[in-house]
Amino acid sequence: MRRIYESTAVHRDDDDAFSPGEKDEKRKPQAMRTVPSTYLSRLIIPHRLRFWAITVKISTPNPEYAVGEDIPFLVTMKNAMPFPITIPVQSPVPWHWTVDGHREASHVQLRDPPDEKRGFRFDRGERKEYLRRWQGLFRVSTSEWQPAEPGEYTIGVGLNVDDAKAKGVYDETTVKIVP
Repeated sequence: MRRIYESTAVHRDDDDAFSPGEKDEKRKPQAMRTVPSTYLSRLIIPHRLRFWAITVKISTPNPEYAVGEDIPFLVTMKNAMPFPITIPVQSPVPWHWTVDGHREASHVQLRDPPDEKRGFRFDRGERKEYLRRWQGLFRVSTSEWQPAEPGEYTIGVGLNVDDAKAKGVYDETTVKIVP
């Protein structure tokens, strides 16, 4: 289509509404100017509204698992707003999961991400899903794992912000390990 308009094959007339006007060589097309949504979210949307907009849910396929069986869980995060939201998180790791309060089912610190404020971005209406699995083991040292005893365990997930429970960006579920 562009070649036709740039060629001399088309009749051009400024007075006729049904034919293209004279070609203006001096005008160049301009790119559409936009404001980055992360900057706009940070500038306009209050912090409280940002946390209200995001829902965090965790689910497991079954409520009970046998000892030694992997426990898969699905983490779903959704932006309910019709505009992009950016949540300020404390490090490059935007969210974490825990088992009975132990991050990634470990009694020892696995990694030490830097304390750099970052933005965890959600497009308008965006849904993020992450599938993780807990092997039913607790890490007790850097090289030693201990199997979980039969009983009930709480698997929780939350965004990496101060007091995620109070801000509503945390959820947990309970699973039972049976012999």
